[in-house]
Amino acid sequence: MKPDKERKLSKSLVDNREFIKELLGIGVSFDADVRTLRILDTEVDIYFVNGLNDKDHINIVMKELLELNDFEPRTKNVHELIENRLVNNQVEKVDVTYDAITEILSGLIIVIVDGYQEAFAVDTRNYPGRTPTEPDTEKVVRGSRDGYTENIIVNTGLTRRRVRDDNLRFEMLRVGERSRTDVAIAYLKDVVDPGLVGEVRENLKKIDVDGLSMAEKSLEEFVVNQKGNPFPLVRFTERPDVASAHLFEGHVLIMVDTSPSVIITPTTFFHHVQHAEEFRQSPLVGSFVRWVRFFAILFSIFLLPLWLLYVLHPELLPPEMSYIGPNEEGNIPILVQLILADIGVEFLRIAAIHTPTAVSTAMGLVAAILIGEIAIEVGLFSPEIILYVAISAMGAYATPSYELSVANKLARLILVIITAILGVKGLVIGFTLYILYLTKTISLNTPYFWPVIPFNAKALYHILFRVPIPLHKVRPSIVHPQDERRR
Repeated sequence: MKPDKERKLSKSLVDNREFIKELLGIGVSFDADVRTLRILDTEVDIYFVNGLNDKDHINIVMKELLELNDFEPRTKNVHELIENRLVNNQVEKVDVTYDAITEILSGLIIVIVDGYQEAFAVDTRNYPGRTPTEPDTEKVVRGSRDGYTENIIVNTGLTRRRVRDDNLRFEMLRVGERSRTDVAIAYLKDVVDPGLVGEVRENLKKIDVDGLSMAEKSLEEFVVNQKGNPFPLVRFTERPDVASAHLFEGHVLIMVDTSPSVIITPTTFFHHVQHAEEFRQSPLVGSFVRWVRFFAILFSIFLLPLWLLYVLHPELLPPEMSYIGPNEEGNIPILVQLILADIGVEFLRIAAIHTPTAVSTAMGLVAAILIGEIAIEVGLFSPEIILYVAISAMGAYATPSYELSVANKLARLILVIITAILGVKGLVIGFTLYILYLTKTISLNTPYFWPVIPFNAKALYHILFRVPIPLHKVRPSIVHPQDERRR
């Protein structure tokens, strides 16, 4: 039965009871229930869902209401007395049946008094979940160890703790016709571009789907026009300090209940190559770490096609570098070896994900050592293939953004194939197409390859070098902040 979203609550408690019981499946679903109390000769229904509420809090609320029978005269307004006795810091009135049911399914309790069309929504939520711990994919040597969880209330609290600004806003929306997932838009009102907030808000309101089964990932594909683009158009983070830093710059955050990953918008290619570790070190050390990471990312993309070019065209090598190239070519063409070895590394990664933690490390060592050694012995791979594929894989793992590393892997395979077919022209054409593709990509009206194209020298300097925090006096122009000066 699909509820009428405009249907008002009835003054008759019996009518409300029958309608809500039917919609919630009370009596069929074991976790949805209702408790009827008699307060000052008036019946009161309390609806709740087990597993989403704090039972102790509900018991306190019911005890306070029942005490009205002992201390209050029956001549007083029951509705007002009950409102005053709801011991909770967050009580709201609802008069639409659909809204009341949504609140019940969100973990609140609904108190309906016979003879009144307004019900009380009392926030007694106590979602099951884990405590804030450091994210596995964004570890730092020195820094905070807390991270976002699957509870949106906890996540907003972790953010508020770092941004104690009265201009910080959390707009709550519900997305999904059936899931009714809580989604919060976070931004600094006096910093962010109002047009950006409006665009994100409108994109969320336009979502027409049963539910967000994959939480933030499902939402991302509605917010940005991903289509066939393999590159990540938003940035995900599970660190409150990283999210807070982007709020100060003028970005908009999107938090989805049930997900520990927060979406940062808008983002460029270079947002995905930065890591919190760089800002936990001195500026010089941070710049060094950043440049090492840049080289690792470049190696992950261009090392294999460049090496293949020199193997297929050794005349391009100067005499002093003639040692580059396989001494033993094996029984399979070099191109096929490269592709098989590269895909083989992906096999290992996927196997490690699906293998229990206790045995994944051992499995990886056995697979890497035994399979690699035996493959060389039987002539399937040459030793140089294993070396360069391993260096390329390490560069991919050094990429802070997992989504970007996978996109670069696809780009690398295409570059390898086009280089094998066209030689030098293929490598030049492939590199040019790679840059052009990044240049023409747009994320929420933001040029993806900024500040290279369109060029911004000052912003590019801040990307290439870890500038001391006191010198960060201007917010990035790409987000069009209302207040350009940092204070």
